[in-house]
Amino acid sequence: MSQSDNSTIAKSNQTKRWQEMDAAHHLHPFTTHHELAKHGARVITRAKGVYIWDSEGNRLIDGMAGLWCVQVGYGREELAEAGYKALKELPFYNSFFQTTHPYAAELSQKLSEVTPKGIDRFFFANSGSEGNDSAVKIIRYYWNLKKQPKKKIIISRNKGYHGVTLASASLSGISAMHPQADLPLPGFVHIACPYWYGDGGDMTPEDFGLKTARALEEKILELGAENIAAFVAEPVQGAGGLIIPPSTYWAEINRICKKYDVLLHIDEVICGFGRTGKWFGSDTYGIEPDMINMAKGLSSGYQPIAAVGLGTRIGDVLFNSDEEWSHGFTYSGHPVACAVALANLEVMQKEHLVEKAGGATGAYFQKKLAELSDHPLVGETRSVGMLGAIELVKDKKTRERFDPALEVGYRCRLHCFANGLVMRAIGDTMVLSPPLVISESEIDELFGLARRCIDLIARDLGKQ
Repeated sequence: MSQSDNSTIAKSNQTKRWQEMDAAHHLHPFTTHHELAKHGARVITRAKGVYIWDSEGNRLIDGMAGLWCVQVGYGREELAEAGYKALKELPFYNSFFQTTHPYAAELSQKLSEVTPKGIDRFFFANSGSEGNDSAVKIIRYYWNLKKQPKKKIIISRNKGYHGVTLASASLSGISAMHPQADLPLPGFVHIACPYWYGDGGDMTPEDFGLKTARALEEKILELGAENIAAFVAEPVQGAGGLIIPPSTYWAEINRICKKYDVLLHIDEVICGFGRTGKWFGSDTYGIEPDMINMAKGLSSGYQPIAAVGLGTRIGDVLFNSDEEWSHGFTYSGHPVACAVALANLEVMQKEHLVEKAGGATGAYFQKKLAELSDHPLVGETRSVGMLGAIELVKDKKTRERFDPALEVGYRCRLHCFANGLVMRAIGDTMVLSPPLVISESEIDELFGLARRCIDLIARDLGKQ
C-alpha cells in the first residue's frame, strides 16, 4: 500500500472519529439530528482567503463567507495578532460596576465614525440574536421613559430573520421557527415583505414597493399608532431568500415611521460592513434609522461580537435617565472580541474593501451573476454589492415553482458541496455572499462552479 493510500485511510478514520463524537454529543443549529448522525457531519478543518478545506482534504470556495460574515477572508494574521495581544494583556474584564477598558472605548469611537449619521452610542452583545433581543428591551424601555407605556407592539415582516432568542425569533417572520417554542410572543406582528419576484405578479417593482411599504401604514392604522413601538427590518432580507427591495420601498417606510411616531430599528447583521457596497445597508437605501443592530462583519466572524447602535433620539433619553438600566451580559464588550473587531475594521479601511464592494469587485460579481440568467432553470438573478440570488424555477415565463417535494434547491446545494462550492439554498433560491476580498479570477471560479451545479440539477430533473 502506498504512502498516499495510508494517508487517505488515516484521514478517513480521523473524520469518522470526529463524526462519531459530534453525533453523540453536539446539538447543531437548525438540524434534524438523527438524520445528520446517519451520514455524519461535514468536518471543516482549515481555511485561507476565500477557501475552506474539509478533513478529507477537499477544497471548497466559500461563496457564503462563512455565514454572511467573513468580510476580510480567512487566515488574516492582523486579526489573529490583535486577539493574541489582547489575550496576553487583558484576556477578560467586564464592563459592569462603572468600568471599561481601552478596546471597548476605542471600538465605540470607531463605530461612531462608520455607522449611519446620528448613530453614536453602542451597547455590545455577543451575537445578532442577543443584539435584537436587547433592542426589543431598549425599545420598550424608551417608550416607558417617554411616558407612553401603551406603545409596545413591534411590527416586522414575513420572511424577515432577526435571530433565535424568544424575542428575536418572535421578530423573525420565518414561520417555521415559531411552533416549537409557541412563538411569536404577544406584541409582535408581521406584515408583507417586498418580494417582487415571488409576490409582485403583474405590478411594476416600483408600484409593488409602494404597496408593500404601505402595508405598514395599514397595520399601524388597524392597531392604533398609540400602540405601535417600532418597525424592525433588514435593508435586504437575507435568510428569507435575499429579498432586495424595489427602489420606492424605503423612502416610503421612512415617511410612515415619522408620520406615526414609530421607531425604526434596522437589522444590519447581514447588510452591515460593506456587504451592500456601502458601510451599511441604511447608507445604500437612504434609510433613516433610530437604531441599528450589527454583528457578523463587525469582526468578520473571527470573534463573537455584536453591537446595538443608538441614534440621538433614543440614546439621549437612556443616557439622561436617573434610573439604572437593568440590562447587560457578562461578555458585553469582551476585550478580545473588541480588539479583533478593531483590527478587522482597520483592515477593511486600509484595503478599501467597502469601496471595492460598491465599485469594481461588486460590479464584476454582479456581472457574472447576471450571466446565469440565460440558464433554462434560472428565473431571475438579483444582486446588490456583494450579495446575489438565483431563482430556480420550473417555468421562466410564468415564474412557476418546482414541486417542493423535489427539493431542487437542496439538491443543487449538495451538488455544490460535491463540486467544491459553498452556495446556500433557501427553498429553491440559491444565494451568494462571498468574502469582500474575493478576486476576479476567484469570482470566475465561483460562477463556473455555480453554472456546473445548476446544469447538474437540470440533468437530474431531466432524468425524472
